[in-house]
Amino acid sequence: MAHPVYLDNAATTPLDPRVLEAMLPHLGGRRGNPSSLHALGASAREAVEEARGSVAALVGASAEEIVFTSGGTEADDLGVLGLARSAPAEKRHVVVSRVEHAAVREAARRLEAEGFEVTPIEVDEDGLVDPADLADALRPETALAAVVWANNEVGTIEPVRELARICAERDVPFHTDAVQAAGRVPLDVGEVPASTLALSAHKLYGPQGVGALYVRKGVPVEPISYGGGQEGGLRSGTHNVAGIVGFGVAARLAREELDERVAHESGLRDAILAGVARIPDVRLNGHPERRLSNNVHLTVEGVEAESLVLFLDALGYAIGSGSACSSGEHKASPVLLAMGRDEREAFSVVRVTVGKENTAAEVEDFLEAFSEAVARLRELSPLYN
Repeated sequence: MAHPVYLDNAATTPLDPRVLEAMLPHLGGRRGNPSSLHALGASAREAVEEARGSVAALVGASAEEIVFTSGGTEADDLGVLGLARSAPAEKRHVVVSRVEHAAVREAARRLEAEGFEVTPIEVDEDGLVDPADLADALRPETALAAVVWANNEVGTIEPVRELARICAERDVPFHTDAVQAAGRVPLDVGEVPASTLALSAHKLYGPQGVGALYVRKGVPVEPISYGGGQEGGLRSGTHNVAGIVGFGVAARLAREELDERVAHESGLRDAILAGVARIPDVRLNGHPERRLSNNVHLTVEGVEAESLVLFLDALGYAIGSGSACSSGEHKASPVLLAMGRDEREAFSVVRVTVGKENTAAEVEDFLEAFSEAVARLRELSPLYN
């Protein structure tokens, strides 16, 4: 095979050539700090504000509600920590689902160390939050609730509109991580009354190292970094102009091409599901219908995930083992444990995530390689059969 077939688009997506083309001038001769008064600074400032409008349009927001960050993790941290720390002193309670991205989980753990009480919301076997459970968890002293829009591991799409409305009715700020949902699910903060919403450019064919937090107008958020007061004082530091410009183009393309991309990905995803269904003892994780268009998360009984990933890599196919958003520590996924899987099963899961550049022929060849790899590894397993 001439080059590896990339099937790990939930970890990061390839940079769209149209995005790169827009970034190049800001990586070369067109250099300017948006905070500077001279013409080059004004040009950089104009480019940043144009991108801000494009990112805002992706989620149905106004440009002044977008705060640029270094990525999805910082956006989640700013949303969760910023909302909680800005709450009145008597509000020291936080509600967080069991299937959050590590950025939200760790931010909640930080709040717990600061004296906040954290109430986890359980999920069902498909990773789905019951809105009634969220409603029951809320209290007069709740500073915020956080539920991911679409899970980064198993791909389950949560009932975010209903969850956000419950919080709005109870006057509780609501944060949602929409990093995986953006570009695959229509996002509209006019329909979903979230207080804050996290985004990341590199999950929708933009550059790595840039993200954004939507902050609803009038919602108080305490900054988590301090300096020159950029981004309305919520995220100080010199702007990553080239990255922000790339994010803006990626956001515009994601909005314009949403239906086309989802249809293409869904077709490939369903072809993979049909193919792996012919292999014994391979099960889909996550909700069978309420799931992202590109996500296939599988338990492969009798096979260690890392071995399967490396075997397929040798055959020319790049897939994921659970989530790529961790330091590489070998421990069971909290998401799978929350869904009722045991630790042994949690080490036998792989994540195949297609993208707009993958083809039906690649998927067909991948299924042959996947079947071969599973069979060979099971032959070597003392536990299988």
